[in-house]
Amino acid sequence: MQQKRLFSSRASLVLIWCHVITALEVPLDLPQPPTITRQSPKNYIVDPRENIVIQCEAKGKPQPSFTWTRNGTHFDTEKDPLVTMKLNSGTLEINIMNGGKAESYEGEYQCTAKNDRGTAVSNVIVIRQSRSPLWTKEKIEPILIQQGMPLVLPCKPPRGLPPPLIFWMDNYFQRLPQNGRVSQGLNGDLYFSNVQPQDTRDFYICYARFNLTQTIHQKQPISLKVLTMDAMNESIAANLTETDFYGDSPVDSRPPTLLTPSGQTSNKTVLKDEVLLLECIAEGLPTPEIRWNKEGAELPSNRVFYENFNKTLRIIGVSEEDSGKYRCSAQNSRGSIHHVIKVIVKAAPYWITKPENLVLSPGDDGTLICRTHGNPAPSITWLINGVAIELAPNDPSRVVDGDTVIFTKVHERASAVFQCNASNIYGYVLANAFVNVLAERPRILSSEKVYQVIANRPALLHCKSFGSPVPNIEWFKGVQSSILHGSDYVFHYNGTLEVPVAQKDSSGTYTCIARNKLGTDQKIIQLEVKDPTMIISQPEYRVVQRYGSASFECKFKHDPTLLAEVMWLKNNSELPMDERYTFEKERLTIKNITENDKGMYTCVANTTLDSASASAELSVVDRPDPPTDLELTDRLGTSLQLSWVPGDDNNSPITEFIIECEDAIHEPGVWHVFSKVSGTQATATLTLSPYVNYSFRVIAVNEIGRSDHSESSESYMTKSAEPYTNPSGIKGIGTEPDNLVITWKPMKGFDANGPGLQYKVSWRQKDADEDWTSVIVANVSKYIVSGTPTFVPYEIKVQALNDLGYAPEAAVVIGHSGEDLPMVAPSNVEVDVINTTLAKVRWESVPLTSIRGHLQGYRVYYWKALNKTNRNRRHIEKWMLPFAGNRTHGMLPGLQPNTNYFLNVRVVNGKGEGPSSKDKYFETPEGVPSVAFLHIAHRTPDSLTLSWSPPVHPNGVLTQYTLKYQSINATHELSPPVEITIPANETSYILKNLVQNTRYKFYFNAHTAVGPGSQSTQEAITAMDEADSFFATSTVMYTVHPTHFRAQPVIPLIKNITAAETSAVVVWNFENVDTKLFVKYVELNKEDWKEETINGTRSAFVLKGLSPGTSYKVQVYSDDHTDLYSEETFQTGPAMASRQVDIATQGWFIGLMCAVALLILVLLIVCFIRRNKGGKYPVKEKEDAHADPEIQPMKEDDGTFGEYSDAEDHKPLKKGSRTPSDRTVKKEDSDDSLVDYGEGVNGQFNEDGSFIGQYSGKKEKEPVEGNESSEAPSPVNAMNSFV
Repeated sequence: MQQKRLFSSRASLVLIWCHVITALEVPLDLPQPPTITRQSPKNYIVDPRENIVIQCEAKGKPQPSFTWTRNGTHFDTEKDPLVTMKLNSGTLEINIMNGGKAESYEGEYQCTAKNDRGTAVSNVIVIRQSRSPLWTKEKIEPILIQQGMPLVLPCKPPRGLPPPLIFWMDNYFQRLPQNGRVSQGLNGDLYFSNVQPQDTRDFYICYARFNLTQTIHQKQPISLKVLTMDAMNESIAANLTETDFYGDSPVDSRPPTLLTPSGQTSNKTVLKDEVLLLECIAEGLPTPEIRWNKEGAELPSNRVFYENFNKTLRIIGVSEEDSGKYRCSAQNSRGSIHHVIKVIVKAAPYWITKPENLVLSPGDDGTLICRTHGNPAPSITWLINGVAIELAPNDPSRVVDGDTVIFTKVHERASAVFQCNASNIYGYVLANAFVNVLAERPRILSSEKVYQVIANRPALLHCKSFGSPVPNIEWFKGVQSSILHGSDYVFHYNGTLEVPVAQKDSSGTYTCIARNKLGTDQKIIQLEVKDPTMIISQPEYRVVQRYGSASFECKFKHDPTLLAEVMWLKNNSELPMDERYTFEKERLTIKNITENDKGMYTCVANTTLDSASASAELSVVDRPDPPTDLELTDRLGTSLQLSWVPGDDNNSPITEFIIECEDAIHEPGVWHVFSKVSGTQATATLTLSPYVNYSFRVIAVNEIGRSDHSESSESYMTKSAEPYTNPSGIKGIGTEPDNLVITWKPMKGFDANGPGLQYKVSWRQKDADEDWTSVIVANVSKYIVSGTPTFVPYEIKVQALNDLGYAPEAAVVIGHSGEDLPMVAPSNVEVDVINTTLAKVRWESVPLTSIRGHLQGYRVYYWKALNKTNRNRRHIEKWMLPFAGNRTHGMLPGLQPNTNYFLNVRVVNGKGEGPSSKDKYFETPEGVPSVAFLHIAHRTPDSLTLSWSPPVHPNGVLTQYTLKYQSINATHELSPPVEITIPANETSYILKNLVQNTRYKFYFNAHTAVGPGSQSTQEAITAMDEADSFFATSTVMYTVHPTHFRAQPVIPLIKNITAAETSAVVVWNFENVDTKLFVKYVELNKEDWKEETINGTRSAFVLKGLSPGTSYKVQVYSDDHTDLYSEETFQTGPAMASRQVDIATQGWFIGLMCAVALLILVLLIVCFIRRNKGGKYPVKEKEDAHADPEIQPMKEDDGTFGEYSDAEDHKPLKKGSRTPSDRTVKKEDSDDSLVDYGEGVNGQFNEDGSFIGQYSGKKEKEPVEGNESSEAPSPVNAMNSFV
């Protein structure tokens, strides 16, 4: 669209000038000369079987009247009953169907449309009847021709109107095959560059199809027989002479010659914009190839096409630069020939500037321009109202200057229709343009009131107007404050306002004003800028196995005020109607995929204003089809070649072939992988083993998987031979101190190479200068040599043999006879204490000769020393740390501070542990205590009672407690801390002289001589009044310091929690009353959350049914942000003692207890009397009633009694255990638990006293001493032992 940017005050003048020279659409309610709106083509070929319709439509005010001329004279349509003219139209209909003949109405027709303001004329329309004549009858003799000779079968179709389409067929209506040797020329003839025996045919028929009349005519058939040299000899024997043949004497080959065109040069004239067709057909033997080029220039690659096996050159849209010389070359192995075609481009007249309608106001100036071009140059003729302008009345307001008519100060009577005719020998062009002199105030013709456009795209606001003089167009935005101008807008000649890049702020109201000297008109237009449609999640490329399913997801966003829909395309076409395609919102799912489903799938998101699309490809793959046609060739004893035909790869290339084999002798029905070859191979040379009856099958593999196996091949039996290899995996390991067990992996049947497979087993003591001892055994895998010395190295070999001989000499393997327990304990054991929890142990290694086996490492056993509190224990808890290899030291982590220990060390081999070293005593230094937890026991308005329990792990002697506290004001500021020292024997403390209803924060530590232990913190609030102090022992308040937001928080923030014995009050900050709140709570270290739903107007909630003295976790969140929550922990108060009077002091209770005691005394007396009288009762009851400790088994170590019980089934329970004097512990004697560190080996003691793994026994509850803990060492520090 022609456009111009306008600036400042020149805008109006430029718009007026542009409107003068631009064609205008005059509203039909205003006076205007006629304008031809529709007419038939200049060359109009009609079907004689249908009525003739010659179109001529025009508009004007007043309504035009129509007349026709035929062959230059007036055509009176009213006098011909077969001719009718449509009402208010000039279109003629000639009724041929009622007896008329189309040829009677052939001629040149021209339509005239006239009203009181002028006359318009149509083109000269030439009416011709379509013709489809028949071929003239002729007698065509059969053609006999020698093989290899050229031939042209003439068609010579009759001249039709329009020209017919030519093609050659046989008598079965099948098109004759064409190729580089046989092809049809542009004239319809059939050309043979050289004939061959397959060209022999009785019927060569040329057909002409006339498309307009839908008729097909055929030429008389031509019979062709091609004679070979043998056929020629037979024909000569039948009295034929060589002159009876079509063609010259036979030749084997010849250079090319041109069948068409003839000569070395020719000329070709073509009109501009038409299609240029150049043809070169050559004969020769072998068949020549045709090539094209243009002398001095390149062929236009975008407009040139090579057709008819390169024999025809087609150039479309011909222009003047296509003139020149074109060269075609024909070439074969015998030579070449060429032809030059000179192309001359002519042109019928065509428009450079076509005259357009001109609307002027009285006194205005204007011009009509009629500028054309052609070859030869066209001549221009002006007419006014259909009459030559020279013959029209003189008008001083107009002047004709060649191709221009100039108007000066026109008057109202100057309205007329001007015709410009440009013609040369190749045709003409005719244009009507009226001059309409009007005085009319502006009117805006555009009807659109609301324009919608996508952001960042141009917005075009149309303000089509009319007026005479031509109105000046002005644009305003919003209130008419100032006229729009500048680079932000583009003002088009037709009044359209363009916003080049519309943004959201471009939306609003625009006012268009059309103004001339006769008045103004205005229109208000609304512009709405919408968000663009965007694909935010594109479908992704999918590779799917056949019969699987695939999903394409396409998420998009669009302007919410626009309606949107998603459409899916496959290969840019609509999806087929198939129930396998399912749509769910923005997802396309294809089920049961087949090969036909592959392709490009496109998601299109459409709105009324725009669309967005994204595509993804679907590839359908599958595992390959199995190979076929297995064949065994090149059989050379122990080798052959296997070949096969690969199956379909199903769109995934075959990467390899797996060859499997079966041995029908040794493992019938069992298939083994024999070999693998590349996926590009279809053969493999296989090396075979003797004495195997082979069958083969092949499996194809691609990325999807493996194919089914092929059919098995034929079987192939190889001859026997001695074994090629010996068994593998030979080992010599003793299971007892006096034996050697020799084992090996048996050979498979493939390796036997013949019948009667056996093994020759040989051994001798290493470095003992002994001869080999050998034995031949059957096809087994083990042989045991007895009577060997303990742990001695042996040389071992195993050799295979069969009925045909021995395998090559076997390799020698070193083995050892059986191991025994070590004889010596490690010596010089020393302990270096590193710190309170870590010690280093050192020892001297045991000589290898005393180990009597493979050294596996050392084990360190350690335990706490007995003291006053644990010397009566039935079991002593011990720990073990293993150290692999020939180590001489190790680290003991996780020790208890301020504790006495014993340890010993043992060496370990494959048989077990050796004797332990002497017990070594050491002790760890004192450490800092663990945390002492502080509790608020009671509160009053001016005091708080604090209580605590001693640390669980004092790690030494407690020396004191340190208590620090600070008050917290309303702004969460802390006062200076106050520190108090409390003696170690105290467990509570009362803080007095505190401020009423004030929060305090406490810091509490326990001390040993080493220093303070871990700190515990607590907060509490003094009571508000005396009544509030009642709850001091049951309520604990937890205050949470909220995060301060500049804006209202989006989640509820917990402010404080007040906990009682079985309930807690949770308070939070949150002011969104339009949402729901949820409170979730659970005991710490549990997962069974409980949830309560609360109205958003509430800021607190009471949790009920809690357990006393239990820690809980609570969360508060809203349904707007379920993934965001505020979380805190709290602990309920301890169970409160009853405030009722102590029951033990009540008289009724004392009396009841006395009665019960008296009744028990009476029962005891009765039982004593019955016993003395020998009453009958079970022996077991007697023994239970008079248990004698002297008959209980006693432990030897600590003097405590063992446990004895006799159940009703008389099965004894586990008796007391004894500890041997060598301080080893047997499995059935004890199950003390040991914590594993060091190498991390789990073990327990076996029957010979060696320690195998962790064990554990029953332990009685014991009081904890102040300087010791019964807790096992922590495994966290176990890695410290690796030094």
